[in-house]
Amino acid sequence: MKVGISTATFFLKELTENTFSVIQRCGGETCEVFLTTYSEYEPDFADLLVERKGNVDVYSVHSLNTQFEPQLFNLAPRTRSEAEGMFRKVLAVGQKLGAQVYTFHGLSRLKRNAYFNPETVGMRMRELGETAREYGISLCLENVHWATFNTPSFYAEMKKYSEGCGCVLDIKQARQSGYDWREYLDVMAGTLKNVHLSDVDENGEITMVGRGVFPFGELIERLTDVGYDGPLIIEQYAKNYDGYGEVAQSVEYLKNLIGGNL
Repeated sequence: MKVGISTATFFLKELTENTFSVIQRCGGETCEVFLTTYSEYEPDFADLLVERKGNVDVYSVHSLNTQFEPQLFNLAPRTRSEAEGMFRKVLAVGQKLGAQVYTFHGLSRLKRNAYFNPETVGMRMRELGETAREYGISLCLENVHWATFNTPSFYAEMKKYSEGCGCVLDIKQARQSGYDWREYLDVMAGTLKNVHLSDVDENGEITMVGRGVFPFGELIERLTDVGYDGPLIIEQYAKNYDGYGEVAQSVEYLKNLIGGNL
């Protein structure tokens, strides 16, 4: 397993195109590029990212999904078509960067009683996954408490219909959903392509990886048991740390765990 960092970790501290050098300084071995606005989906911005990234490996891309991803499921042809255009733009950026995975949220659960049919969603995911493969990218649905994949049971049913798609485990989102991360991992086995990490203290507040109480050693063991060999991507909020040295410490902590030094 490699240790990576999401560019979202530096949101409001660095522009997306300036994060690669910071990721290198922090010891990141790979990264997820989080595109944060419409202009960042454009081809000229993709070219800028390629120019700036140097030798930094880009494993995955992530959009500001509420801008268009929910509309990919809209029944209105014009609405869906325009969303598909945005989707292809993000995929094209990912292709230029050499990304393997698209971290996807899909629909938003704006109402507490929102119901999404697992079969309907899964079949649409399969269609979108076929589009992603045109760009050499795997479409992967992330567990997010306010979006499509909010419970383990939903994914267990949906994945029957979304052949060719994968998933992303986010341990913070699992906690916010009210389910144990192990329950998510159980239903993700065989389709897991990406993992997002942060830590939590004894009061339930998000903190930097390695500074809280989350059992990362157990997580790594369980990931190995289900055959996962992809990266561990640190995805923190900028308010979780004061200096980049703290991000570097989190990277080193995970590397030591993977190497059996802790």
